[in-house]
Amino acid sequence: MEDLSLNIKKVLIVYLLLFVALISYFSYFAIVKGEEVAYNPRNQRLAAKRNAVLRGTIYDRDGNALTKSEKTGKSTQTREYIGGEAFTHIIGYNSSKYGRTGLENTYDKELMAGSEFSFFDRFKDPEKIEKQVGNSIKLTIDSDLQKLAYNELRALGKNGAVVVLNPKNGEILALASAPSYDANNLDKIWETISNDANAPLINRATSGVYPPGSTFKVVTTVSGLENMKGLEDKIFNDTGKLTFEGTNFILKNSGGKAMGKINLETAFYRSSNVYFGNLAMELTNKNLRHTAEKFYFNKEIETEGFYISQSKFPEIPSSDKSNIAQSGIGQSEIQATPIQMALVASTIANDGIMMKPKLVSEIINSEGETVKIFPDEELGRVTSREVADKVTEYMRLVVTKGTGSAAAVKGLYVCGKTGTADHAKSITKQADAHSWFIGFAPQEDPQIALAVIVEEGGSGGGNAASIASKIFQAALK
Repeated sequence: MEDLSLNIKKVLIVYLLLFVALISYFSYFAIVKGEEVAYNPRNQRLAAKRNAVLRGTIYDRDGNALTKSEKTGKSTQTREYIGGEAFTHIIGYNSSKYGRTGLENTYDKELMAGSEFSFFDRFKDPEKIEKQVGNSIKLTIDSDLQKLAYNELRALGKNGAVVVLNPKNGEILALASAPSYDANNLDKIWETISNDANAPLINRATSGVYPPGSTFKVVTTVSGLENMKGLEDKIFNDTGKLTFEGTNFILKNSGGKAMGKINLETAFYRSSNVYFGNLAMELTNKNLRHTAEKFYFNKEIETEGFYISQSKFPEIPSSDKSNIAQSGIGQSEIQATPIQMALVASTIANDGIMMKPKLVSEIINSEGETVKIFPDEELGRVTSREVADKVTEYMRLVVTKGTGSAAAVKGLYVCGKTGTADHAKSITKQADAHSWFIGFAPQEDPQIALAVIVEEGGSGGGNAASIASKIFQAALK
């Protein structure tokens, strides 16, 4: 009898332990994993419940609505993207079939009422839930500049990107990528856009990586001024080409033109490849890479509201002189996003301090009350004010007497740097060069900084500089 009683006790203990384990699991699932499940796009049962909350609105910096949501039933609603194709890569889309992208994904919780929506919503008053409206988000985007940037790219019939920043606080005023697509008609166009060789689904402004070409000479110049005493006064004889022992490669100026005896200032505004190739070799790969990394090459750039693909600056053996020389002019294996190069210009404009790029300024609840403000943040000092001022002078000369005259605006002191980025379509076929321009204005008190790239826009940076001119004029008129 005692054995039976003991066995019963053992069985009861086992059942008790199993019960405790089961309760613990359910508690963990409800408390810890509840929200994760609720926001999992594969959870169709809870997706319907999420859809009962009217999705919040996305506004531009002036309070103009870029999205619109309407209830079509207790657990259904429509989402309209009234900003059009110019805003698609910023806002993204929210689709039960194709998932979520852009800000629709990053701020999904906030747009669906944030902390008010959780696993335990099933216990709330159904009518109260039905009337819930998600939080809205306010962007730093200037709609007029955004549309202008996008339309100018499309007018050229070229792919590319435009990034416009406020260099003082990091606010993004425009973030245009072409080609784009209509997020209101995903079902009709999905197969087409997902197989399009022009890759309209990619946000070129933040995820497109390109050789920066001569726009990178801004970084090389900063590195030279920081590491080589007396560089400004040093005279270099530009013969029009650089040769490298043991290779057939020749680094030439545009058109093979010899510029003769020049200093750093002249080399910069005339964009001498020979001068900057030689400067890169004198600097060494180590020093130039160190400067590039201060500008956040080879690093993840902190952002608010979006992700930036990492720009790359290579580690090159000291014996590989030709690639070291090419790195000084933004070629070799250097890869940069348009927003990365906009940040380079912005840093020079802001006395050598790089600001954290910001796309969202605040979150607003359904009552119109601000529930969160995103403050301005510094990423750090990249170079001294003295060096930034000197590079600013050089960038001004690019527009007044150098390669960037197409960026000029009457009555406005524009500073900039053009770029021609060579690239290949295949191992055997060279493509037309990408056209670049980076810059800021006005020189005396910079209000905007930008980067423009026109894919296969031709040499000299003219197409990109022309777009930049129109943006400067519109923003600072």
